[in-house]
Amino acid sequence: MLNQAARFSSSKRWIVIALIIVIFALASFLRIDFLVSVEHKVSHDSVHYDLMVRQLLEKGVYAYKDTEPNAKVTPGYPLFMAAIYKLVDYQHHDPFPTIRYTQVVISLISLWLLYLIAKRLGGTTVGIVALFIGAVYPPFVWSNAAVLTEVLATLFFMIYVYLQLIVFEKKTWTHALLSGAAMGLLVLTRPEFLILLLPIYAFYYFWKKEKRTTLKLFLITVIGTGIVLSPWVIRNMVTLHEVVIASTQVNPFHAGTYPNKNYDDGLVDRKGKTQMEIAKERLKVGFTEHTWEYTKWYTYGKLKQTYSKMYFGSGHEPRYQVIPILPWNWPHMALIFFALVSLVVFARKWRQPATMLAVILVTMSIVRLAFVPEYRYNYTVMPFIIIMDSIVGVAMVRMLVARYRKNTPLSAERSVHDAQPSPSSPQQP
Repeated sequence: MLNQAARFSSSKRWIVIALIIVIFALASFLRIDFLVSVEHKVSHDSVHYDLMVRQLLEKGVYAYKDTEPNAKVTPGYPLFMAAIYKLVDYQHHDPFPTIRYTQVVISLISLWLLYLIAKRLGGTTVGIVALFIGAVYPPFVWSNAAVLTEVLATLFFMIYVYLQLIVFEKKTWTHALLSGAAMGLLVLTRPEFLILLLPIYAFYYFWKKEKRTTLKLFLITVIGTGIVLSPWVIRNMVTLHEVVIASTQVNPFHAGTYPNKNYDDGLVDRKGKTQMEIAKERLKVGFTEHTWEYTKWYTYGKLKQTYSKMYFGSGHEPRYQVIPILPWNWPHMALIFFALVSLVVFARKWRQPATMLAVILVTMSIVRLAFVPEYRYNYTVMPFIIIMDSIVGVAMVRMLVARYRKNTPLSAERSVHDAQPSPSSPQQP
């Protein structure tokens, strides 16, 4: 009996390994085939990143959209680009193809982390389901061609969440320090995620009620983050003579004050004012004189514009159909709709590690309300939406299967048979 169980376990393990290999082969094919089979466009931001990196390498000046040093963007992605520029001899060869293929490798590593997180939170079946969805989710294919921060930021985000789950499980200083370092790398790539440190540890405290342990792990994580961010902060203090932890760019906040992105609404006089001054005045006038319009924009309006469409990368021609049998936006909308169901489920049964993903999704959705909404901003949370949906979806399927088996005539017959004493069994008094 034990040998039979061991053989079954071994057979199951090999089936899982085979499925993982097949899914990764599919994911690799889709990403590489996409890069070689279409014509890729270059976005406005990519052009300025290119100019910025060339200026950094040739003149030693770190500045975005300027020739004087600034801190408008954090250095994570520009330094990643600079390393590849040097590697390929950018003055004689186009560095963008190498960046794109490097991002394919990064996206496959992120896919593996997606599987590890999903498996840790929901088991092997959930891991396989999430892995398959991540392999064929169109934006995870298209994004590799965009010379933008999304792919690299998602890798650091996945590493941070994976390490944070280990921190909550093992409560070790080493993992807390490493998770903080991962957060530091994430902030150097996309600064808006720094705020996640607080709500994640607040969730852990309310879950475990371990005040001393929570505070200790939180402080160590903050130290890890600070160590990674310190060279950037010191550079800003020395070069710019001010303390800048993340970046100084105001435009996303300013642009977010225009309902439905109507940048010519004439709500306030913009002449001779900075973007921050304009933004503050627009918020004051908007919420006092156009209360309903601004309330709707800063809730439903921005959430709709952030989550209603997939991220297309920088664009390409002809359109690469990752899942040709379905209308282009259906897979994305199905994930978003089911995410609402998942949030309700996790809200009802929140005392579990997987709820941390719901905390991340809600926190980042609230953060996004402060800035201009773009559907590219849903990209970095989609891995966690996929994992949440997989956990809840697999649980629902298992529940339905169990209920079906219970109600089948064969199952009922077995239940009656099992309830009857065996002729050879002694009768109970």
